[in-house]
Amino acid sequence: MSAGWIAVIGTSFFAFALKYAGASVPAKWLTHPRVGRINLFIPIALLTALVAVNSFAVKSKLVIDHRIFGLGVAIIALALKLPFPVIVIGAAAGSALAYHFHF
Repeated sequence: MSAGWIAVIGTSFFAFALKYAGASVPAKWLTHPRVGRINLFIPIALLTALVAVNSFAVKSKLVIDHRIFGLGVAIIALALKLPFPVIVIGAAAGSALAYHFHF
């Protein structure tokens, strides 16, 4: 058996065990107020990390390029409480303009 197959089988087993462990958690633990407050912030933290990695990294290097301008446009649009589609389109347009004009 090759190392690739061992990795696939090992990862599959780990994913199954993790899902089984998550389904086995008693409901009493999940309804605790502290757990509820923590669970509210997990998506925010994950999304923030995703935006940071996609905005400032190329492979394993830290870069500052046209994507920063698009992120700035999105932050301004969020501060103005514009609708989500307007934020996304504005960020994409801002990034594209910065790329085109080599800012």
